[in-house]
Amino acid sequence: MKIYTRSGDKGSTSLIYGDRVPKNDLRVEAYGTCDEANSMIGMALSHLRKEDWDDKEEFCDVMHHVQTVLFHVGAELATPKGKEVKWQLTQNHIDELEKKIDDWDAELKTLDNFILPSGHEASATLHVARTITRRAERTAVVLKDDLNNELVLNYLNRLSDFLFVAARFVNEKTGGKETPLRADV
Repeated sequence: MKIYTRSGDKGSTSLIYGDRVPKNDLRVEAYGTCDEANSMIGMALSHLRKEDWDDKEEFCDVMHHVQTVLFHVGAELATPKGKEVKWQLTQNHIDELEKKIDDWDAELKTLDNFILPSGHEASATLHVARTITRRAERTAVVLKDDLNNELVLNYLNRLSDFLFVAARFVNEKTGGKETPLRADV
């Protein structure tokens, strides 16, 4: 099988089940933005080194699981309304994010002001993934009435919170410096 099909050369693409839509269709934008966030999470992980902290493998395993679920969120967004979603997002996926948020946040200093995306390269990159996830969520909200599973919106909302805490957690574990927002500029 060749990687290219030439079927999109005129500006359309196929959703799951073969429905053709323009490449600027909101569904394509939503799942494409999920793919972008997923790639940025992968980039963040590529910045972590063995010497950064001893138990980073557990962190990477959690992040790889999140990447897998995010890929499936994209598949949900690429499935036309009323069609069967082969792998459905469940409340358990959201609960997993919330548990990790709580676990990691318990190890962090309480924030008393906003912070700027900064610190370790992986942390800063996770902040980029967080903002991309927010864009995916904003796009998916427009599709709200055409979604097969409303949990997609909940997951994207929670994922951005998760990525914020993950970025802070990486800084904590690697000695990356958080930069507080200054009000005196």
